[in-house]
Amino acid sequence: MLPGVTPDDAELGGEVGGALGGVVGGALGGVVGGVLELTGRITTASNATFLGTIGDVTVVYKPIAGENPLWDFPDGNLASREAAAYLVSEAFGWNVVPRTWLRGGPMGPGMVQLWQDADPEQDAVDLVPWGDAPTPGWCRVFDGRDDHNRAVTLIHEDSAVLRRMAVFDIVVNNADRKGDHILAMPDGHRHGVDHGLTFHTDHKLRTVLWGWLGDELTADELDGIDRVSAQLTGELGGILAGLLSEVEIAALVARCDRLRSEGRFPAPRGDMPAVPWPLF
Repeated sequence: MLPGVTPDDAELGGEVGGALGGVVGGALGGVVGGVLELTGRITTASNATFLGTIGDVTVVYKPIAGENPLWDFPDGNLASREAAAYLVSEAFGWNVVPRTWLRGGPMGPGMVQLWQDADPEQDAVDLVPWGDAPTPGWCRVFDGRDDHNRAVTLIHEDSAVLRRMAVFDIVVNNADRKGDHILAMPDGHRHGVDHGLTFHTDHKLRTVLWGWLGDELTADELDGIDRVSAQLTGELGGILAGLLSEVEIAALVARCDRLRSEGRFPAPRGDMPAVPWPLF
């Protein structure tokens, strides 16, 4: 069981909790199971999301009890998907998802993630007036109109770190990669957050990162997929079995195999929207 998880939170314990605690705890020590104190609430989130501290470390806490039901995802399972997304991110080795784990809290068991101080002066994704061609280093996604009926173009950075995030999203089948779910860090790194809508067995990819559609994957990106595939047959697959269903893990394996075989960024498919709404 995760250090610090109370008997009331035992549903997050057992082998899965212990494994997650081992993955995260090696770097964080007592932070994983320390006392979680709430300091505020993020009111713009669609599910109950709180700021808190564990000692002198700031974290985000999403209790399972605060998850709103969805028609296409199981109830009370978003926290597990966030934890699973972190584990897959670690398998890639790209540090896409901030450290994330499951534990008890003031409002019951849920997901805890290290808070990231993003740079408000940087935008990895942006809306610009239509006709303004993206400068070098940017990709055009699509043209449209904003809520004031002004013609605009959605663009995002053309960078290796954002390409990696796009590959990660394809593998985990992320249905909610909004612009605001990309944190631009002061050192140029980009973190992805809010991964509750992932790992569905149906194709659900909704993202603002379509700028590389049809482009070949790099050797680095292919190597990352290979690392995930290899670990899914070992310890990673065993841990994920406590977080996702058997068919969801099989679909994850199939997405890795398909992306590796095709070797390029896919195009949108199916009848569902290709981008989340709102975009930010």
